[in-house]
Amino acid sequence: MKILLASLVGTAILSFVGCGGENVSSSKVVTPAEASAVKTATVSSSPSPFFEVSGPIVVENQLDLVCQREGIVSAILVDTGSRVKRGQTLASLDDREMRATRDAAEAKLKSIEADVKNWEAETSVAQVDLQRAQKMMAADLITREQLEHEQYKLVASKFEVDRERENARNARETLKALDLELEKTRIVAPFDGVVARRYIRSGEKVSNGDRIFWVTATAPLRVRFSLPERFLGAMQRGQKIPMSVAAFPDEQFNARVIQISPVVDPSSGTIEVLAELLQPVGHLMPGMAATLRIPEHK
Repeated sequence: MKILLASLVGTAILSFVGCGGENVSSSKVVTPAEASAVKTATVSSSPSPFFEVSGPIVVENQLDLVCQREGIVSAILVDTGSRVKRGQTLASLDDREMRATRDAAEAKLKSIEADVKNWEAETSVAQVDLQRAQKMMAADLITREQLEHEQYKLVASKFEVDRERENARNARETLKALDLELEKTRIVAPFDGVVARRYIRSGEKVSNGDRIFWVTATAPLRVRFSLPERFLGAMQRGQKIPMSVAAFPDEQFNARVIQISPVVDPSSGTIEVLAELLQPVGHLMPGMAATLRIPEHK
């Protein structure tokens, strides 16, 4: 009986020691996948050296051309997508009535200018007649009234010259105004670019202020974006910034900072920055979204 009791006690002690030893000496085995996950988490938790910001690609010249006078569209010479040069005629209004009025004004000006020359000649004749009358008066060949008559003729001729010259000046101003109105019947490109939209149709009646075309320049391309105010001291004019666009993910572009806002927007706590693309990029267009990588300053 004693031997059996001792054996049971020994077995219990061994079992207890065995369990305790397993708890003390055991450690969790880390698999390769878990080790990789731990390593990745450690790398991703480190701060990025770049601050990414997005902004639209813009151009300096981009506007809607509007009609400057009422009229009927007589011709449309370009369409959406057409590349245009500065001064190129894009469309025109019916100008037949305006041109006839302008031609009549030009003819009137020529007639007045002829009258000016005629009265200038009359003045020269009156001047000669007065000089002859003065000599004849000195020789007592004419009366004082005849001499005064020649003097009055000269004064009257000079007045006629002044009046016709003033009429000619008014006629030139009228002709200039008609030429200006005639120019308004031609819609021309204000700068080199591309027609982004056409709003009119041939034969349509338009009024002063109606939109005709939306014209946009294609260069230089710029990117406008905002940064937190902590970058105010770090950004410098001329600084180069790497840039990418979603449409061409495999291409890398570079932009140069050309303008930095001198103030911080109090509502957002940001500064506005304008950068210009360095290399010619014909496949980028205004309106695309660009992503820029700004180095974080220490």
